[in-house]
Amino acid sequence: MKRQRGDNITLIGMPGTGKSTAGVILAKVAGMEFLDSDLLIQKQEGKKLHQVIEESGVDGFLKVESRVLSSIEVQHTVIATGGSAVYGKEAMFHLRDLGKVVYLRTSYRILEKRLRNLKQRGVVLRKGQTLRMLYEERAPLYSKYADVVINQDEMDVEDTVAAIVKECGL
Repeated sequence: MKRQRGDNITLIGMPGTGKSTAGVILAKVAGMEFLDSDLLIQKQEGKKLHQVIEESGVDGFLKVESRVLSSIEVQHTVIATGGSAVYGKEAMFHLRDLGKVVYLRTSYRILEKRLRNLKQRGVVLRKGQTLRMLYEERAPLYSKYADVVINQDEMDVEDTVAAIVKECGL
């Protein structure tokens, strides 16, 4: 018997796309709970994201992130993930079982303007990797796991939330 999909909404996308900001507003509008997976990682590890990355390295951080995401068990919740969530295949399949996965797509041009201090934000960059390289590496993964894609270049946060509500039938 196939397991029924949950009623959660998981937001994926590059850092700076507004997953957490839109997620909080979406949760209020839809009468749902809100969970920020980056904050959950920080709570479980007892450290800030950039400290986990510095101490464990990129691969170590990705293992921690995948483990934490795979352990999430919630209902009727908007989940905002870190931008690197899509590297954890098992975690992404788990999140898809929990509900719909929504990719907040933003062009590189706009992201470049929004993102200033990548290290403080806990952005996972390998040695020598640029934001452009990261964007080109992750974009296909976001599309692969997404049930819904919101192209938000010309949208403010309210427009983004309205598009998610419409596309997800909330």
